[in-house]
Amino acid sequence: MNTLLKKMMVALLAFGIGQAVWADDVPDLQKILWVAEQGYVPAQYILGVMYADGEGVRQDYAEALKWYRKAAEQGDARAQSDLGLMYANGQGVRQD
Repeated sequence: MNTLLKKMMVALLAFGIGQAVWADDVPDLQKILWVAEQGYVPAQYILGVMYADGEGVRQDYAEALKWYRKAAEQGDARAQSDLGLMYANGQGVRQD
């Protein structure tokens, strides 16, 4: 599968298509992870959501923070908001 197709799949997820059934319909986690590691912001945000909610992966607030922070630093408003909520609620970090 070429890189463009992978990015398109992640972009569709980022815009809400198919999010109702994460665990069954999420494309291979390794593909999303690979795209996120390449710096694709929507994929980074999606990984943050997946880890924060435990959807399709084991719930892991430290991983959620990592991916939210990467996306937030690149200007993703949703990631900035979710990162702030994690600090406000003390999820994976000292409450602040």
